[in-house]
Amino acid sequence: MHEKKTILTGDRPTGKLHLGHYVGSLAARVRLQEKNRQFVMLADAQALTDHADQPDKIRQSILEVALDYLAVGIDPCKTTIFIQSMVPALPEIMLYFLNLITWNRLKHNPTVKLEIQQKGYGEEVPAGFMTYPVSQAADIAAFKADIVPVGDDQLPMIEQCRELVQKFNRMYKTQALVEPIAVLSNVARLPGIDGKAKMSKSLNNAIYLSDTADEVSKKVRGMYTDPNHLRVEDPGKVEGNPVFTYLDAFATDPAKVLELKEHYQRGGLGDSVVKKYLLEVLQAFLEPIRHKRSLLSQDPAGVWKMLFKGSETASLVAGSTLAEIKASMGIDYKVSC
Repeated sequence: MHEKKTILTGDRPTGKLHLGHYVGSLAARVRLQEKNRQFVMLADAQALTDHADQPDKIRQSILEVALDYLAVGIDPCKTTIFIQSMVPALPEIMLYFLNLITWNRLKHNPTVKLEIQQKGYGEEVPAGFMTYPVSQAADIAAFKADIVPVGDDQLPMIEQCRELVQKFNRMYKTQALVEPIAVLSNVARLPGIDGKAKMSKSLNNAIYLSDTADEVSKKVRGMYTDPNHLRVEDPGKVEGNPVFTYLDAFATDPAKVLELKEHYQRGGLGDSVVKKYLLEVLQAFLEPIRHKRSLLSQDPAGVWKMLFKGSETASLVAGSTLAEIKASMGIDYKVSC
């Protein structure tokens, strides 16, 4: 019999979601919700650590991301979708965890170091940004997540969470908190349409779940392919060619994809033909998502109501864990008569 696991996952709401998100996490969430207790968090508080001057963008993105979740099949009857800042126990748990980690340990987190370099902070790193691994650990611990699906770049975050849980349980002689296990996606990362290694909002090289048919068509026609495939009769490279990577991810006829690959590699197949097939595949995949998203977007109040309900459920769960944490620490003060 399948043992029901608790899963915590989520996104920083800084814009709409794209095909890379679908391949990397959304498809797995739709699958995992069937046999597990799943929490999906809109991490608005963490998004503000490097977008403090853009709260309006974060608020709007919460609705956009929620629409994407629902449109791809994340079911609020099976998955608790909630907003991080609406769960008051989370920052309090983070406060207690901050006492269990050194500033030096935070500075040497590989993920944080890389992001500081990418964002060009230098010495002007917001304190909230430096401590967001602790915030992440508090989120995971609050829901007693057994499993946290992540990309390999997030493994240091989960390791730091495990360290904090272990230290808390050891220091306060309790087993109140659960050590999470990171589960890596076995799906290859989807490259950007410009051939860059990663599809990204900031690089403007993404196809969004909410893109119109015309927008998708324009993006596919302009996709990077093999730069040495100059003439139709030239042999072309399949490896590192985003068009074929997307076909591997979304085409439902692998035999046809294999045939196209072999034809392309021996020469005689133009990029326009392969792109035309990819466009057909992506339009067929995205059309039902676009349709459902369009219907849902006509009732934003209903989407917010769903988020508020999910946040209430999440608050009860996290609040219960907070009570256990305070009892373990001996700070669950009670008035004695």
